[in-house]
Amino acid sequence: MTDAAPLLNVPQDVLDHFAKLGVNVETFSGGHLGEKLGIHIVEASPDRVVGTMPVEGNQQPYGLLHGGASAALAETLGSIGAMLHAGPGRYAVGVDLNATHHRSATSGLVTGVATAVFKGRTAATYEIAVTDDTGRRITSCRLTCMLRDV
Repeated sequence: MTDAAPLLNVPQDVLDHFAKLGVNVETFSGGHLGEKLGIHIVEASPDRVVGTMPVEGNQQPYGLLHGGASAALAETLGSIGAMLHAGPGRYAVGVDLNATHHRSATSGLVTGVATAVFKGRTAATYEIAVTDDTGRRITSCRLTCMLRDV
């Protein structure tokens, strides 16, 4: 992991809005759940959002990464991309999330990469690949968000 500042293409008004809600804009984790899960955004733009999450602390009783944690990582990343696409005075609300879990992770960090598939006026769809430390795909997700006016 690097100490370099994230490559965030997040407008200052968005960061200010999240700061008022109590979200740590240093990590821009996407909210309080993201902070609890240890999500760290390392790159963010309307076309691509990248974030990491530790496996430790996000495991189910068998010691495997919880599928719900992978889904929460995916929804966080896709929602951030959709929110950035929506622009000032608008917000994104997830309306459909699909997750397919391919294999497990038991340690280290997982990385999610959300890539825009469709960026419309009222909806945005992202594909999110979650991989382990070796680059093996853990989970494949698709998220669609409605874009609404504040």
